[in-house]
Amino acid sequence: MYKIDAIDKQILEILQLNSNQSIKQIAAQLNLTNTPVHERIKKLEKSGIIEGYSANINAKQIGKDLMVYTNVSLKEHTKDYLLNFESKIQSIKSVIECHHVSGEHDYLLKVLVKNMDDYRDFLTNKLAKIANIGNVHSSFVVGEVKKKGVVYI
Repeated sequence: MYKIDAIDKQILEILQLNSNQSIKQIAAQLNLTNTPVHERIKKLEKSGIIEGYSANINAKQIGKDLMVYTNVSLKEHTKDYLLNFESKIQSIKSVIECHHVSGEHDYLLKVLVKNMDDYRDFLTNKLAKIANIGNVHSSFVVGEVKKKGVVYI
């Protein structure tokens, strides 16, 4: 297990805020030279602390105007049914996150679609086709208050 120190914590915060910065820019913020910063980032990547890098997309700019949090409850909770649901949900592109949760429901889906017609299509032609769905509850996002948070260490 890689032991994180104060400099690693700063690097992780900087990268979470903007991973598009060069090693030189990150090093300048930390008052370090490029080589140790580069080596630390590589160690953080190799250890699995940094899982990857991605672009943040403005969904509305690409016509995805409706975000829905969908709670799904299964009828039965055998291992096969859970694994089947998780496998099937992977192939549905409008589901951008899926979390197995405890409490009243079994799964929490974050669904991104163009409009209400698209969401209806998702419910009837994709989600409803998965075996063992018992109950679905949808919450429609009215506005995003905090979109991206930093994981502080």
